[in-house]
Amino acid sequence: MRISKLRRRLGVAALALVALFCSTTIGTGAKQTAMAAEGKEQPFVIEYYYKTKWGHAEEFLTLFKKNHYPVLKKEIELGRMLKVSMTVPRYHTTEDGRWDYRVTIVFKNAAIANDNFDSSALIKQLFPDQETYKKEEQRRFEILDAHWDLPIKDADLEGR
Repeated sequence: MRISKLRRRLGVAALALVALFCSTTIGTGAKQTAMAAEGKEQPFVIEYYYKTKWGHAEEFLTLFKKNHYPVLKKEIELGRMLKVSMTVPRYHTTEDGRWDYRVTIVFKNAAIANDNFDSSALIKQLFPDQETYKKEEQRRFEILDAHWDLPIKDADLEGR
């Protein structure tokens, strides 16, 4: 009889834990779904940093403007991106914190920013001489010391 009561109590406790886990999981899922739906049409911003090897910043900029910027402009025309801009630092920093160019892309939304869009058709259309294009793009990345991407969001300074 004692074992039966113990089993029943353990069973009730197990059911309670399962119910608690399910309600927490469902609540979290609903919250994530609501957050995703809320931000679905919000612009999504990514900053792309480029650190060139010393003496190659101008060459990088020339190749970027010739081969990559036209593709980005085409994606703006398609409505995937809202804006593309580039900034350069006004002063120098330490070598470990140095970057030469920051390209900021404002995507229409997070889904588009992460949809693995295949730009190969655009590239073939814009650059019929694929051999030259590929060599120049390879060169553009050969002259980099570092490159990183950083999705960003605005911080609410007025809220809590």
